[in-house]
Amino acid sequence: MPSFWNNRRIPLAWLLLTRQPLRLLVALAGICFAGILMFMQLGFRDGLFDASVTVHKLFDADLVLISPRSMSSISMSGFPRRRLIQAMAHQDVVGITPVNWNFLLWRNPQTLTTRSILVLGFEPNDPLLVDSKFSSKAKVLTSRGRVLFDELSREEFGPIPKMFREGLTIETEVAGKRVRVEGLVSLGPSFGADGNLITSRETFLELLPSNPPGSIEIGLIRLRSGSDSKSVANVLRKNLPLDVRVLTQEEFVEFEKNYWRSSTSIGFIFTLGAAMGFVVGCVIVYQILYSDVSDHLPEYATLMAMGYRMKTLLGVVAREGILLAVMGYIPAYAAGQCLYALVRSSTKLPVAMDPQRALIVFTLILFMCMSSACVAMRRLVDADPAEIF
Repeated sequence: MPSFWNNRRIPLAWLLLTRQPLRLLVALAGICFAGILMFMQLGFRDGLFDASVTVHKLFDADLVLISPRSMSSISMSGFPRRRLIQAMAHQDVVGITPVNWNFLLWRNPQTLTTRSILVLGFEPNDPLLVDSKFSSKAKVLTSRGRVLFDELSREEFGPIPKMFREGLTIETEVAGKRVRVEGLVSLGPSFGADGNLITSRETFLELLPSNPPGSIEIGLIRLRSGSDSKSVANVLRKNLPLDVRVLTQEEFVEFEKNYWRSSTSIGFIFTLGAAMGFVVGCVIVYQILYSDVSDHLPEYATLMAMGYRMKTLLGVVAREGILLAVMGYIPAYAAGQCLYALVRSSTKLPVAMDPQRALIVFTLILFMCMSSACVAMRRLVDADPAEIF
């Protein structure tokens, strides 16, 4: 038994933190607030990038053709449809789908208000989405004036999914022309589009007669199984004229994300918000640890007089920083999960916790607490034992 007590280490860092519970709670509240702010800002930023490619990821394609003048999904330019047909000359190309893409005004059938909605036009017999059930739904689009409504669209477009499931006939206007909703699809809103419609190219050209019949905004290309998409893309880039741009599916997704990341201030704003949370947390933790070290300078001096080295005492302050980081991170993580769920239910944006972001925020909180502890240690290093006593 004596050997047990002799080998037992006193949790000095824990005792110093818990000696004043109110101060500890204030520190944890500050760290938690900083963590929540970082979680939300980084979550909004990543959710924005993910939401901007919701439809892009659902396309059944290995390669994508777009116009070099296209900037993003909210600013798509047309190119000649024959470029897509020319791509069929490559031996590894087994299928193509021309797609029209534009924003038109949708009239809410209940409130009669109008709102911009993304409309996709394609040939109903061609593959469009990776969803295996979509081809059967697309058959209704062979009739003129028929559309498929995205059931994940925002509520401002009207209770279309509820009305459709109740068996009601849903007729409204798109771009001032009558259409009928004949089915539902699940695509999801993006940062640029609050809702989506899918229809045939024939109906699309009726809704937007100013669009040239031989022009499309997106060309989907499917390759033979086992083909190297990058190699095929390089060949097509050499063979096709410069009025079309060839992208792999991954490059098409990055093309959209890069627009929101570099061509708008949104990504910078959210990153700056996360940085502000980090700075706020640093200030709070520094104040707490500095006050703790200052209040216990006589105790530290006594330990030094007893033979404890400065390295050991600095380790106590460092352990206080680690304890604060862990205890502050746990409630911040839980609150982040709850807020993400609230954002998803309110905006339908794909904001969710992922392991990488959780690790990044924990690393930032740990660095925040440890850097604050290092600065607070200067008070202990610079202290003069003679003056303390």
